[in-house]
Amino acid sequence: MTRAVILAALLAGQVLAFPVLAEGTLEGRLVTFTVETWDDPAAPIFIARGRTVMVGSGVEFGLDREGGTAGLDVVPVTVEIGPTRIELSYPAGIGRFYVAKFNGYVLRFETDCALFDAVAVDPKGTTMPVKPGDVRAEGGALFINVSGLGYGPSSTLAIDLAVADCPLS
Repeated sequence: MTRAVILAALLAGQVLAFPVLAEGTLEGRLVTFTVETWDDPAAPIFIARGRTVMVGSGVEFGLDREGGTAGLDVVPVTVEIGPTRIELSYPAGIGRFYVAKFNGYVLRFETDCALFDAVAVDPKGTTMPVKPGDVRAEGGALFINVSGLGYGPSSTLAIDLAVADCPLS
């Protein structure tokens, strides 16, 4: 093989390694996931270490306890993000989330536009008593409030999303 053919094959492999983003999907987007607790967002009670990944196939986040501050810690949670759906489950432990104005998850997608046209809890895929107002979108961020809710190994939360056709940032 000539160097030109090898170089072309390597470059083709590099191009194919990047995900292709279809219109109206979360696939291929960068997202940062954090756990936050606050009564006033300007004075948070707890913010966990954020983690950033590119949305692809399989589970994006598998969080475990971090050691906590102020008596609060991360509840172990698994988060799978699909093209237009987010599913959360709780693999270990049983308990109740600390009560605050907001105690939950923030998923911040890297984008300069309003990413979500609609957000809805899927009652068939959700075992937790989440109300529609507990899940909201702001620009490229999704806020999921689980304050005061119980959780355990059989607890699930499924959110269906209408994703706008936003370009990658």
